[in-house]
Amino acid sequence: MITRPLDLAARLRPAPRGLDALFYVNVGALAVFFFVFGSRFVLAPGLAVDFALPRAERTATSSLTTDVVIAVPASDMAVVDGAVLDFKGLGEWLRVRAGAGGAEAPRKRLLVQASGALPARDLARLYTLAADAGFAGVLIATDGGASAGGR
Repeated sequence: MITRPLDLAARLRPAPRGLDALFYVNVGALAVFFFVFGSRFVLAPGLAVDFALPRAERTATSSLTTDVVIAVPASDMAVVDGAVLDFKGLGEWLRVRAGAGGAEAPRKRLLVQASGALPARDLARLYTLAADAGFAGVLIATDGGASAGGR
């Protein structure tokens, strides 16, 4: 400490010499604190280190079959039967597919294999196109996607 210009050292009290053991008490208290509260359940109660995905028995899950499958890798682009369509052309294609089988046939389900980076507005538009075409339901399957993995 610089005390020469104002002679501050003469006005300061000397450091107490009886508190040398307090340093070791503080270090010991910190060690006990991290030992006791360093448990993975105390510092991060919702995050387990040995995390595994839950599993369900086959009888506990329901499987839905789909009749029509489309892939949507990007916004306003769908891959159907080897052809690339925009959403306007996809609406027409879905109407043809939903109507196949006659009026007596049960309504079909649509499986959309969507990119994980696909915006929610496009998913909503796909739901609307499928409902307008006459599909009974829409199932969405997504891949990891470039932006979905980082979130």
